[in-house]
Amino acid sequence: MAGRTGAVGAGLGPYRWVVVGNGENRRVGLFVAAAEAAGVGTPRVVEWRDVLRDGGHRFAADEVVRLDSPGENAEVDRLLRGVDDPTRVEGSATWYARFLAAVGSLRGGVRLDDPADLAVLFDKRLCHARLDAAGVPVPPSPTSGDASPVRGWDDVREAIREHGMARVFVKPAHGSSASGVLAVESAASGRIRATTSVEVAADGRPHAPLRLHNSLRVRRYTDERLIAGIVDALAADGLHIERWLPKASAHGRSADLRVLVVAGRATHAVVRTSRFPMTNLHLGGARGDLTSVVDAAGDRWRQALDICERAAACFPDTLCVGVDLLPAIGWRRFTVGEVNAFGDLLPRLTGLPGGPAEGLDTYAAQLAAVRRATLPAPSHHPQARKDHAPF
Repeated sequence: MAGRTGAVGAGLGPYRWVVVGNGENRRVGLFVAAAEAAGVGTPRVVEWRDVLRDGGHRFAADEVVRLDSPGENAEVDRLLRGVDDPTRVEGSATWYARFLAAVGSLRGGVRLDDPADLAVLFDKRLCHARLDAAGVPVPPSPTSGDASPVRGWDDVREAIREHGMARVFVKPAHGSSASGVLAVESAASGRIRATTSVEVAADGRPHAPLRLHNSLRVRRYTDERLIAGIVDALAADGLHIERWLPKASAHGRSADLRVLVVAGRATHAVVRTSRFPMTNLHLGGARGDLTSVVDAAGDRWRQALDICERAAACFPDTLCVGVDLLPAIGWRRFTVGEVNAFGDLLPRLTGLPGGPAEGLDTYAAQLAAVRRATLPAPSHHPQARKDHAPF
């Protein structure tokens, strides 16, 4: 797709927009439509598939480069994870290494996503540690930072016992979209229950490892041997454990929030509700009423947005992140569950009233933030050799 020159930044253009993504994906389509509507031209699309096959890509000094998710493309997934079935859960550690290598192979341009930030954002253990060190409230975790790796179910059991955590989330360290996440509850009697979207398939061979698949149906397992098999299969990719905190409810359903932070300001918020611990919309979660949540939080609502902005400030060289905010019962306290590099897919959602993105969708908000930013003149890039992130 050919790009047209458009002025970006505080009168320092002309700049041309580029998006690295999967061209057929709705994420890219929505961003391209927003750019055209904003009058900055049609962004050039660089395919993740081509970046991976070609070993990189070089951008011109006058190109503003935005990375988008490499997900939802079977060929790209195969190149990143090394698995033939896109429904498989395993392979996230390989995905992480190859994705960071692909990001590192991009050269030049004005970059809106910092490679060092992405390395932390896509490792839940490192992200938890960075947030904690900055004083951002996060759930207690025995795996934060470079703690000893979780080798399997026995280590999870020991962490539950040692840290007095009767309810924990066990998450693939490099996972996304709740893939492979287990919400584990342990009773005083020793009984275990796990809630997860993981579907288990056995190949029939004695002692063969389980094959794990993502499913759109959340299910509960009570057989500890099966739960142990799932955790043992995931452990090779790295695991993160967090205390499962009780969350506020909205209309009788468990609730949390996805808050988008663009250029340091909380711009958009959506309430996600579910009857399951995971509130992801693709797993049956539903959008809740933000107005009622703001009313319930009262004077704490500004505090909630401040926490999200503090979380985003831990990644100062990345334009936009999505913060998963966990409200305590009663909407009086808030904790950051995760920070997402590609958390802006919130169709039809416009900015918070009175905020810098009021009336704008998530993509238009990012375009406007870059337009307001003071970007370096293109001539300041020494032959486009040095990446530059203005945030």
